[in-house]
Amino acid sequence: MKRKTLVNIMLLMMTVILMAGCASNGTGNTSNNAATPKTDNKPADNGGKGKEQVVNVYTARHYDVDSVLFEAFTKQTGIKVNEVKGTAEELVERLKREGASSEADLFITVDGGVLNYAKQNAVLQPLQSAAIDKNVPKQLRDKDNNWVGIATRARVIVYAKDRVKPEQLSTYEDLAGEKWKGKVLVRSSSSLYNQSLVASFIELNGEQKAEEWSKGIVANLARKPEGGDRDQAKAIAAKVGDVAIMNTYYVGQMLASKDAEEVKVAQNIGVFFPNQSTTGTHLNISGAGLTKHAKNKDNAIKLVEFITGKEGQTILTQGSFEFPVNETADKPELLKSWGTFKTQQLDFSKLGDHNKKSIEILNKAGWK
Repeated sequence: MKRKTLVNIMLLMMTVILMAGCASNGTGNTSNNAATPKTDNKPADNGGKGKEQVVNVYTARHYDVDSVLFEAFTKQTGIKVNEVKGTAEELVERLKREGASSEADLFITVDGGVLNYAKQNAVLQPLQSAAIDKNVPKQLRDKDNNWVGIATRARVIVYAKDRVKPEQLSTYEDLAGEKWKGKVLVRSSSSLYNQSLVASFIELNGEQKAEEWSKGIVANLARKPEGGDRDQAKAIAAKVGDVAIMNTYYVGQMLASKDAEEVKVAQNIGVFFPNQSTTGTHLNISGAGLTKHAKNKDNAIKLVEFITGKEGQTILTQGSFEFPVNETADKPELLKSWGTFKTQQLDFSKLGDHNKKSIEILNKAGWK
């Protein structure tokens, strides 16, 4: 009995010693476990010490150059960029639906009217940064700092070099004149680019003038509106029409295309910046806004600072042929060759304010 008791006592002592050893190594220490970072598949918030640094972007821009831009940002900062793509309207509705649970930090889209739509739907918050203010001119920033421009594109008149002389062109309004009957090409009225162009006319010239212009364009169409901007250029090459309304960046992208036919088409069209003696050429803007419930706010601001800085702007303009918002960017030679031009001077939010009326005018004019 004594020997058995002694063995039990020794076993008990060994168990106590083993348990104490485990505790000293942290195996059973609750406070040490709390300091150990958890790993999961969800984006880390900005304050997560030891977690992967991320910024989550809801974007309506579907351009390859944007991914190149984000990769350059990640390489420089170590902050990973996660993209969720969709149409602007879909993404705004998603932000509204998700509310405070949304993981989105930035909203990026094309068109000042859409940016204003996001602002009006209260899915954005002020984006405060001295660096951004330095990078981007005041006229390309929301007055309440809810969004900031990251690139612009001009909506211009392109023409057949072999059939039209630049001196025959002057204004958007002139395209509605008798001399261009059966010669004008343009995409459909569902295009946000065309809706914003008409919205700019409403703001600058009034609803009646905008309606008269729309009716004049419809009367001068070479064919029923169809396709995108590239298709209008191709229709000029096919001699369907002589002039078209297009965004400048498409010309650059066609010239840089791997498709030899696209290059040939672009080489045979000229670019004309209208209304240089009147109201100026219409600009369309791409912009970024900080989401209302951004959980990685600091990282989101860093990304916008990078995008609007010289390096980011150079990557963007060299890849997309959009005009940079930061004049220190190294622009492609094509953009340099076009020189400077007068632009419309208006509040971009007005494009959103007049969008509904512009659609009504387009429909009334019979612009399909």
